[in-house]
Amino acid sequence: MKQRRWRALPHLTPRQRALCTVAEKLTLTPREMTAADWQPLRELGFDDQGLLEVAHLISIFNYFPRMADGFGLKLDPKLREAAATGVPLRRGDALV
Repeated sequence: MKQRRWRALPHLTPRQRALCTVAEKLTLTPREMTAADWQPLRELGFDDQGLLEVAHLISIFNYFPRMADGFGLKLDPKLREAAATGVPLRRGDALV
């Protein structure tokens, strides 16, 4: 979000772009959110419950890394390799 790389992705749908716009602002400047920021999602069919679910998901994805960073947790090397290469871990791959 900080680097705004999602803006350069040509294949995003209007729905995905609206979600990314909300996620970016809610992540970077949550105190500046207004009803107008949610309006594009409303126009795409989101009701109050849908907006609340979006806000919860964005908030959770902001919460977990902060907790891990705060406690100094590090990714297991095998997970880091899987993330870097795109090769998924297989069932039975032992994590240390």
